[in-house]
Amino acid sequence: MKSRFLNINTNNRVTKQLVSIDALRGFDMFWIMGGDYLLRSFRKVYDCPFTRELEGQMNHVPYEGFHFYDFIFPLFIFIVGVSITLSLPSIIEKEGKPAALKRIFIRAVILFLLGIFYMGGIEYGFENIYLAGVLQRISIAYFFSAIIFCFFRVKGIAVIIVLLLLGYYALLSLVPVPGFGEPSFEQGRNLAHYIDQWLPGQKFEGTILSTLGAVANALIGVVIGMLLKNQNIPNQKKVIWIFTVGLTCLFMGYLWGIWFPLIKAIWTSSYVLVTCGYGMVLLGIFYQIIEIWNFQIWAKPFVWIGMNSITIYIAASLINFRKLSLRFVGGEIKDFLGNFNDLIISIITLLFVFWLAGFLYKKKLFLRI
Repeated sequence: MKSRFLNINTNNRVTKQLVSIDALRGFDMFWIMGGDYLLRSFRKVYDCPFTRELEGQMNHVPYEGFHFYDFIFPLFIFIVGVSITLSLPSIIEKEGKPAALKRIFIRAVILFLLGIFYMGGIEYGFENIYLAGVLQRISIAYFFSAIIFCFFRVKGIAVIIVLLLLGYYALLSLVPVPGFGEPSFEQGRNLAHYIDQWLPGQKFEGTILSTLGAVANALIGVVIGMLLKNQNIPNQKKVIWIFTVGLTCLFMGYLWGIWFPLIKAIWTSSYVLVTCGYGMVLLGIFYQIIEIWNFQIWAKPFVWIGMNSITIYIAASLINFRKLSLRFVGGEIKDFLGNFNDLIISIITLLFVFWLAGFLYKKKLFLRI
């Protein structure tokens, strides 16, 4: 039986050319699959300001601000944007644009439905369906950014990004909020929150309106992907451009954050620029080491996860690798390990994840929507 991918982002031909994209995606998934618990466990081994800071960075900020853990989700959406430029052109070339548009629609719908299933499906009724999960947002960002990629060149996409970011800022900063009066960015008092009150089912604050920021997030990835695809630019110069644009986005994002705060819950424009800026810096590092210096062995475990990212994500909800780890180091062993208990559990959890991802990779078991 021919294997297929449950991964909307890449195909075999491209991933062989750009291992760095799969590795970066796997690095991002590493934190979701247990890397966060690993760093949190350091404080129990040795409590000091540094380990307390590491623990704090592995938690979302309550509302306004930015921690490393607030970077994981937008990094994945940024990578989705990059990967669109690596997979769609071959489909358009071989099957035509209508076929590509059909595939985009089908993939987006299946991802959205997978997201609903992951968050509990319709077990508690349609009125309690969870609409704002990770896969749902990825689905929507992928759908719109992929459609835009099919019809616009890089300059047109850049204009759309600017319009999305400025338009979202204008909506939240200029439009009065019914029931509260003046425009506000405050939690529960902003326009995004007000609009969400009309959305059925469970959701986060900013489910609808913050999609503007999420689509811009993916489109910035699309632009970077188009840079990577450009055969007229030397690889080393691509890295310089990626770093330059990334650092510029970081500067502009933090500067804009003075007036338009970094808020993940409503995916503010400043938050988009900052997270994409960090994403470009990381991509530049991975591309330099893996593609240019050809030093790849260290990244193999990340590539295993990255090439089956959504498969591993779904599997984690069914298996619960952390609970499985407790079967090996629970009870008396847990008491014996003392302060090292959480650290050992985290390491074993990640070993299970790497084992599953490596097994699927070696057996060439990849599922594609």
